[in-house]
Amino acid sequence: MHVLQSKNSKLKKEDVDKLLTEFNISLTQLPKISKKDPLIEGNFEVGEVVKFERKSEEGVEEYFRVVV
Repeated sequence: MHVLQSKNSKLKKEDVDKLLTEFNISLTQLPKISKKDPLIEGNFEVGEVVKFERKSEEGVEEYFRVVV
C-alpha cells in the first residue's frame, strides 16, 4: 500500500447495522464505490461496506462507502 493511500477494511454486518442506525440512514444512502476501483479491486463484493481511514492533522478520519 502506498503511504498516501487510505487504509481500508471491510465492515462486519453488525458494524454496518450500528453505522446505519447511528446516522439514521439506509444502505442506499451511503456514498458508493465501484467494485472495479483500484483501491478495493478484487477484495470486496457488491453490497459490502468499506471503511476508509485517512490521517489528518486532527487525527484519523473515517469514511464509508458501499460497493456497487
